[in-house]
Amino acid sequence: MSDLATRHCNPCHAGDAPLTKAAAQALLNHLNNWQINDTSTEINRIFNFKNYYQTIAFVNAVAWIAHQEDHHPALTVHYNHCEVRYSTHAINGLSENDFICAAKTDVLV
Repeated sequence: MSDLATRHCNPCHAGDAPLTKAAAQALLNHLNNWQINDTSTEINRIFNFKNYYQTIAFVNAVAWIAHQEDHHPALTVHYNHCEVRYSTHAINGLSENDFICAAKTDVLV
């Protein structure tokens, strides 16, 4: 488990600088199977499950993390998989919060 999973999110504000591509890549190395987009403004991962019930149970657990951390991902839900995407909209890019929540999401599986 990444030490990121034990940390908590801090509020970001307009005007805060997003992570550089190098900083984002360094944090990405602490996660399991996450991808960073070409502009380094979003990370994503697809989680696969046996059925819809397991997928929705996972979605509910991600929602609980989002509520606890006050940092909310974009979710695309299908029958047997869910894509989770994190980005920090307040700064139009990636923050450490995205990687903290991604690490907490990794712990679910």
